[in-house]
Amino acid sequence: MPFLEGVRLALLQIRQEKLKSGFTLLGVIIGIMFLVVVVSVVEGMDRYMTQDFSGQLFGVNTVLVRRVPTVQVNTSPTQTREWNRRPRVTLDDAEVIRRTLTVPSRVGVESNSSGTIRGPDGTGVSNTRISAVSHEVLEIRSLLVDVGRPFSRQEGERSLPVVILGKSVSEALFPESDPLGQRVRIRDFPYRVVGVLEEQGSLFGQSRDNRVIIPAGSPAVRGTLPRGAVGAVIVQTIDPNDLAGAIFEVEAALRTHRRLLPAQENNFHLDTAEDSLAFWERISTMLFLALPGLVGISLVVGGVVIMNIMLVSVMERTREIGVRMALGARRGDIVTQFLVEAATLSGAGAVIGVAIGLFLTWLVRTLSPLPAAVAGHWIALGIFVGLAVGIAAGVYPALRASRLDPVVALRHE
Repeated sequence: MPFLEGVRLALLQIRQEKLKSGFTLLGVIIGIMFLVVVVSVVEGMDRYMTQDFSGQLFGVNTVLVRRVPTVQVNTSPTQTREWNRRPRVTLDDAEVIRRTLTVPSRVGVESNSSGTIRGPDGTGVSNTRISAVSHEVLEIRSLLVDVGRPFSRQEGERSLPVVILGKSVSEALFPESDPLGQRVRIRDFPYRVVGVLEEQGSLFGQSRDNRVIIPAGSPAVRGTLPRGAVGAVIVQTIDPNDLAGAIFEVEAALRTHRRLLPAQENNFHLDTAEDSLAFWERISTMLFLALPGLVGISLVVGGVVIMNIMLVSVMERTREIGVRMALGARRGDIVTQFLVEAATLSGAGAVIGVAIGLFLTWLVRTLSPLPAAVAGHWIALGIFVGLAVGIAAGVYPALRASRLDPVVALRHE
């Protein structure tokens, strides 16, 4: 039997017996739909964590010197107490690193807190991220100014009261006026607006535009950290290949500066994007390993249903099979006919499952903070798996149909 003729007969059967075909394909539809949705969410999270999130949290080819790790997973109380006893990272640490580094690098400091920003008329924006940074961090973090300008190196070194507003803060405080040159208050200290950042979007449903950037030594920081302390020292190598050498030099410089003996452990933590994203890599690996088993359960059920329906179809079409054999059809033709029909049935279910999965992925991306990215190879894999399930489920019914005695089949009522 020609391949296209088998496909046509299978589609005709689906159209004539819609309810039975729908229940036949339900397992395949659910399995492929689940595959597309889960893989799209995991793939989107993986891309976001390894690209956008790591770039925003660390910057490109950077190492952070912190008192404690940025990401803390399954931390024991003993470990937490040990971290809290460590000395804070200071401006002196940053200066030591800047002086001793031989690798071409940018060195900056950063401290983050939150508070309420008030405009000239008293309007306030709450829970705003306040980033107190040195001038270098603007370049390390790729923080681009859309309106106005970044504060200069001299303004940063002199800790002048200037501020760069995030997009949403600017729109909330100055909805109908130019924010440049205006005065805002951060923890009751007056600051002059010199720029507005480009729109940055959201992170897991939290706006990244609800932020302000001020010089590292600004008065608004003094109430949140001891004098001279900073949240982190950031080192970015000009050449990504120099990062390992920079990490070695930073560690050696700080151990010398803090007078640590060779047997003593570091009383600071060096963070890189790779180290802090290791926990996500473990989670994503577990999800990708568990996914085949979860999808396989549904597909096995779908395959069993398809096999049973094909066996029923063989019984119902016994006389038709006998006629085909009497007209010269060989056993291989009968096997091909039923395999093509089974593959077409499951393939149709796979296509429907992919379509529903893409729709649900769009809903997840639109209505939730979870990122979701649809990769073409996963769609192709879903359709291929659907076809494979149909072929595997159709082998036994096809062989059973091909072994019918033509005489007996012709006499079947």
